[in-house]
Amino acid sequence: MAHVADRLSAAFVVHNLGQADDPAELLKAIAPKVRAIATAGSAGADAALIDSLPALELIAHFGVGYDPVDVVAAARRGVVVTNTPNVLTEEVADTAMGLLLMTVRELSAAERWLRAGRWSAEGAYRLTPASLQGRRLGIFGFGRIGKAIARRAEAFGMTIAYHNRRPVEDVSYPYFETLEGLAAAVDTLMVVAPGGPATFHKVDAKVLSALGENGILVNVGRGSVVDEAALVTALRERTILGAGLDVFEDEPRVHPGLLEMEGTVLLPHVASASIPTRRAMGDLQVDNLFSWFRQSRPLTPVPETPWPRT
Repeated sequence: MAHVADRLSAAFVVHNLGQADDPAELLKAIAPKVRAIATAGSAGADAALIDSLPALELIAHFGVGYDPVDVVAAARRGVVVTNTPNVLTEEVADTAMGLLLMTVRELSAAERWLRAGRWSAEGAYRLTPASLQGRRLGIFGFGRIGKAIARRAEAFGMTIAYHNRRPVEDVSYPYFETLEGLAAAVDTLMVVAPGGPATFHKVDAKVLSALGENGILVNVGRGSVVDEAALVTALRERTILGAGLDVFEDEPRVHPGLLEMEGTVLLPHVASASIPTRRAMGDLQVDNLFSWFRQSRPLTPVPETPWPRT
């Protein structure tokens, strides 16, 4: 964002690798002097980049998910990694519920029906086979955003259960030790889990089968968590009823099978994409850099690089 770029350039000597004619040559020239990296989206920092910067102290990532950054390599080098949690929690939770409603009630398909002139030419849009009323919601990934979604879902009268790496102490919702067990107990699965090897394709054919023919899958976490080929098969064979996705395995490319399915609502990764929220995320990214160089501490270090160091 221009706001972020302006704040950075006002305080630091900034080199933008993405705009360099020869990024490798630029990196080679500046490597001994680089003390921090600011990353965003899928443009992270891999082990090779981290190891090429001998003076590196901090990697400030824009986003709550930070899987594009090799935190293992960073921790090994003693480099602190920060992300931008909290400031996007409510926005993403709002979008998640909107996406769920769109999917269950086929609202985007109904709008296309109207815009195409079919309401006046052919009559009312069909009655949707599903309703949000009486649905049981399972949340995969019960951090800040998962909890915010649960609060909203309760207001809609939904029952809540969740699966996480471990039970969460301050909630009373039922906890399931396995994702497949959670899917079998609910008819609506909301994915809010981070990306990375530990969650890669956790939502697979077995989980989708357990969700059942009335099942709805919504993903506002990371695209890599869902096996998209298995999801296309499940939708095609009506193993589940529908899916609402804001994230994909190979963004911005979308599996062609998903584009063909009537029972899908597909958004271009917009869960936190409002100007106020993205500005707050950018400010937190920059504030982490300021805090590090002015006060020798990060504001929001990720768990893999805690501060103070353990």
